[in-house]
Amino acid sequence: MERKALLGKKVGMTRVFTDNGELVPVTIIELGPCHVTQVKSETSDGYDAVQIGFESAARLNRPKRGHLKELPPLRHLREVRTEDADNYSVGQILDVTLFSPGEVVDVIGTSKGRGFAGAVKRHNFRGGPKTHGQSDRLRAVGSIGASATPGRVWKGMRGPGHMGNERVTALNLTVVKVDPERNLIAIKGAVPGPNGGLVMVRNAVKA
Repeated sequence: MERKALLGKKVGMTRVFTDNGELVPVTIIELGPCHVTQVKSETSDGYDAVQIGFESAARLNRPKRGHLKELPPLRHLREVRTEDADNYSVGQILDVTLFSPGEVVDVIGTSKGRGFAGAVKRHNFRGGPKTHGQSDRLRAVGSIGASATPGRVWKGMRGPGHMGNERVTALNLTVVKVDPERNLIAIKGAVPGPNGGLVMVRNAVKA
């Protein structure tokens, strides 16, 4: 499947009016420009893919400097699997004009980190009874194990723990506007991550 994708930075949310007067909440993303830093093929690497880089970096470690020796210093590198890798070349610049209004896309980002959270906040547990003599079980998990068999807590049981700061993909979002002059794209709805966070926009997989 031909895949097109760009890296960008989430700017924030606002709202725009469509031509028929409808008010649409949108997320503004500074998308690209991205440099093609590597092209992988079936013969040399066992699969077809394109590696793209985004955002200039002040300093690079030695392996990255060697990898980008003929390219500008780039902070973020990501690989995109595609069947038309032959159409790309190292050094090629991809910009926001890859996408057009009305197109359906997926947005991949890292969700906001919420730190350590209880099961009520993290997994929407109901909590314990608010009466009948309970004093400190209102937001507790409750029983999570069995008796003698198996005599342990099953792996993967939902409970308190670290919340957020994980890869999240928002599927089938609609492109509302594209501004090539400022490298901006407006996508309907919310996308994962904080303002200023790195995101990848790709053409939708399940549209």
